[in-house]
Amino acid sequence: MNTLELIKTAETAVRPMYDAVDETAYFNQAKVLEAFQRNKVSARHFNGTTGYGYGDDGRDVLGQVYADVFRAEAGICSPHMLSGTHALTVALFGILRPGDKILFASGMPYDTLRGVVFGEGNGSLKDFGVTSTLVDLKNDRMDKDAILAALAASPDIRMVYIQRSRGYELRNAFSCEEIGEICSLVRSAGFDGCIFVDNCYGEFVEKKEPTEAGADVAAGSLIKNPGGGIAQTGAYICGKSKYIEAIGQRLVAPSVGLEVGSFEPGYRNFYEGLFLAPHVTAQALKISILISCVMQSLGYKCYPDWNTEPHDITRAIRFDDEKAMVTFIRGIQYASPVDSYVTCEPWDMPGYDDKIIMAAGTFVSGASIELSADGPVKPPYIAYFQGGLTYEHGRYALKRILDSMLKGDD
Repeated sequence: MNTLELIKTAETAVRPMYDAVDETAYFNQAKVLEAFQRNKVSARHFNGTTGYGYGDDGRDVLGQVYADVFRAEAGICSPHMLSGTHALTVALFGILRPGDKILFASGMPYDTLRGVVFGEGNGSLKDFGVTSTLVDLKNDRMDKDAILAALAASPDIRMVYIQRSRGYELRNAFSCEEIGEICSLVRSAGFDGCIFVDNCYGEFVEKKEPTEAGADVAAGSLIKNPGGGIAQTGAYICGKSKYIEAIGQRLVAPSVGLEVGSFEPGYRNFYEGLFLAPHVTAQALKISILISCVMQSLGYKCYPDWNTEPHDITRAIRFDDEKAMVTFIRGIQYASPVDSYVTCEPWDMPGYDDKIIMAAGTFVSGASIELSADGPVKPPYIAYFQGGLTYEHGRYALKRILDSMLKGDD
């Protein structure tokens, strides 16, 4: 089989999907540019500070730019939040207090957050007296009746939590429209607490963000979509001012909040990464659509289908075979610009219950806006892939993977 012809045939089929992605990218690029312009971003905002960081305009304006992009009242964008899980943890501990209750409306949260919420003896929310209610999904959608029933049973619930992306589940990501429907639903039931969205992998995929759809707070990692492949670390949290202020007290200290916090290397990469983010996200989406189209043509099941509108940058492929899954993920590594000579092996990765195999030959360690793939090595052997800074890299990687899989290489 000629793998290049297979790719070219798929590219013809997916052209209408690419056009829709480009339209969204242009819309979001304008949104980001206008936020930069409203906040009068200039070269001085790229400068770093030391010590306490009092009067750090680069830090403060960056947070406000993020707030404007997300149509929120306030925002934090900080290199001192080390990952998406860290940002979510800081936000949860900032908003919640002992005795509060969380309703997880989108089912079990992602693996690395489970220890934060349910852990015992590790300083988790549970250790601090915060209790949780889980509402299972129904046909891979949030169960509106069950959510209403849970709210009725516990009218003192303080937070409704929604995870936008799939994690290691075989469901599609939730759209902002679906998130907005849940926001309206819980408000109609009299809920007046915080609606919180884990927005990882979803930024700039649509023309709206969760904070435009009714969520009070949204958070995510800068080594995913909003960092544009430029940010080396960090995360953001945007939302209503009262919640952002409370989260700032937890990020730093209750006595000083967001008034302090220095970063000597400076903020240029964070600003530039956000500027590039709509375009880079579009590149990742096109790669995802192309790979899923080709893999489906070979008989593999993809989540979502290639011709279904995506709501985040991740895609899952079901292999039902350990060797095929491992070959695909290793192919991503072999086609990477960094550590292409490395052969990925499953390992006991911190925060996960099963052995994980992960391909991430990235310029920024672990950056999932760069082309990467991973998954737990267990039946039904699902490979989850995402990212790609350039469409050309994704196309090249796909050909390498197809050549390897069709030859039966390990």
